[in-house]
Amino acid sequence: MKARSLVFDLFGDYLRYRGGEARLRTLTALMACFDVPEATVRVVVTRLRKEGWLESRRDGRETTYLLTDAAWALLDEGRARIFDRAAGPWDGHWHMVIYSVPETDRALRERLRKKLAWLGFGPLSASVWLSPHDRIAQVKAGFVDHPAVRLDAFHARSEGIGADRDMADRSWDLAALDRDYATLLAEYRPRLARYRAGELLGQDALVERMRLMHDYRRFPFRDPDLPPELLPAGWSGRAAHEVFLEAHGLLRAAAEGFVDEVADGLSQAS
Repeated sequence: MKARSLVFDLFGDYLRYRGGEARLRTLTALMACFDVPEATVRVVVTRLRKEGWLESRRDGRETTYLLTDAAWALLDEGRARIFDRAAGPWDGHWHMVIYSVPETDRALRERLRKKLAWLGFGPLSASVWLSPHDRIAQVKAGFVDHPAVRLDAFHARSEGIGADRDMADRSWDLAALDRDYATLLAEYRPRLARYRAGELLGQDALVERMRLMHDYRRFPFRDPDLPPELLPAGWSGRAAHEVFLEAHGLLRAAAEGFVDEVADGLSQAS
C-alpha cells in the first residue's frame, strides 16, 4: 500500500468523522502501523497540501492538516462508487458519451478516460463509451473548465437483450473481472468467522480493515455495476461486494476505537 493512498484512506474512513482534520503526529503514529516513516508522511502531506487536497494550520507548536472542499467531494464520490450498488430493474437504456480531445493533449484525454472508467463507463470503441447508468452529468461536470474536451451524449436502446450482452462483452473484460472477484472472495470469506468473533483488536483491526479497503477499491474502476441480465452466469461480483460490506462493518468498531485511542492519547499528552 502506497503512503499517499494510506493517508487518503485514513481521512476517508476515519478522520473525516473526527472533523476532517488531524495533527501531524497523529497521522505519523497511525502511518507507523503500516511501517511508513515520519519523513515520508511529511513529504506526502506537503504534496497533498500543494495539490489542494489538504490545508494546514498551526496550533501552538503543532501542525494540523484539514480536508479541503475538493477533498471532501472526492471522498464522497469515492465512497459512493465503492459502497453503493444500483437498485431496481434496468430500463434497457444505454447512456453513451462520444468524446473528442486534441491529439496534443494526451494527459487530458487519459484523465477523461480514467474519469469515465471510475463512473462505470466502458469503451465500446476508442472514443465511444457507454454505461447502463445515467452519469453523463457527472462526466460533464468534471470537464466543464476544459474547452478542449468535446462531449456528445446520447441515450439509446439496442435491438434487444442479445445485442445488449454483446455490447457489454465488448466494453468490459467481464471474465477477467469475475476471476479477480473470485480471488478476493477466496481470501476474505474464510476470515469472516474471525471478524465475527471479534478476534482482531486495536492496531490489527485497523491494518486488516485498511488492507481490505485497499484490495477492494480497485474494482470500481473496472466494474460497471451491470444489471443482472447482462452478467455472466455464476457472477462473483455481488457475493464479493457483500463479503466486503460485512467485513468492513465487522472490523469497524475495533479499528475506529484504535484510531480514537491514538488521536485522543496524543492530544492529552500535548
